[in-house]
Amino acid sequence: VLIDVQRTGPSTGMPTRTQQSDLTSAFYASHGDTKQVLLFPATPKECFDFTADAFDLTERLQTPVLVMTDLDLGMNDHLSPPFQWDDQRRYDRGKVHSADDLEKLQQFGRYQDVDGDGIPYRTIPGTHPTKGSYFTRGSSRDEMARYTEDSEPYVRNMDRLLKKWNTAKDLVPAPEFYQEKDKGNQAMIFFGTSTYAALEAMEQLEAAGVPMDAMRIRATPFSNAVRDFIGRHKTVYIVEQNRDAQMRSILINELEIDPFKLIPVLNYDGMPITAEAITKQISRTLHNASNGQAHAEAQHS
Repeated sequence: VLIDVQRTGPSTGMPTRTQQSDLTSAFYASHGDTKQVLLFPATPKECFDFTADAFDLTERLQTPVLVMTDLDLGMNDHLSPPFQWDDQRRYDRGKVHSADDLEKLQQFGRYQDVDGDGIPYRTIPGTHPTKGSYFTRGSSRDEMARYTEDSEPYVRNMDRLLKKWNTAKDLVPAPEFYQEKDKGNQAMIFFGTSTYAALEAMEQLEAAGVPMDAMRIRATPFSNAVRDFIGRHKTVYIVEQNRDAQMRSILINELEIDPFKLIPVLNYDGMPITAEAITKQISRTLHNASNGQAHAEAQHS
């Protein structure tokens, strides 16, 4: 489990200023075809809750999990509900074979996909005096953890990892929606500390006669609910605090969304994004679109 308290960059950047600009480097944090589980808390309480959940997810999925906070959340004062811990809670260690399990198995393969969800069973050292041990390394291996450079077992392992990625979509925190049913064809997506500025901007736009549906992304990989929400709307504004619209790029890559459908709403001056900045950018986009349509109709007539 890694905690990334994002600040401005590149390099040292502004050490006491905030951004959401580590998304791409965190999501694709390795060489090769690799993607990482990211969690996006929006409040101190969610930092507390999501970090506990991250320990369950990293063991359940047997993969790194990154909790993506930022300097606004990490350094500034925030009102928060009290943290609560259930003393009855036990960490989810995931698929771990016991000594009894090993006794019943004819053969244990560390990377065998027994259940078809891409997640193999593992063992904890010392569980059994003679069974369940394995030796592995960072380079390619087969289902039995044996080193190999053969193409077929490598491809099988890569396909298993993709299957595990798809399994993770139903295990990570689900997106949060701010309407029971869609109001129209315009929508807004945000995450982390952009949330409350985005919600205030929604109220301002509603007052100006621009109803806006909204969804908060709380994790990657994206569930089908994220894809469906985008698919139901003509234009979706992606609110984020970086220069290069990193969340927008990940959504386009992962869900194969038409780039023209996702409009970036950006802030990267080191200060927390404001509702005014969001409202101005969306209003300007709507104004330009309206003028463009009027110009096209005039030319046609």
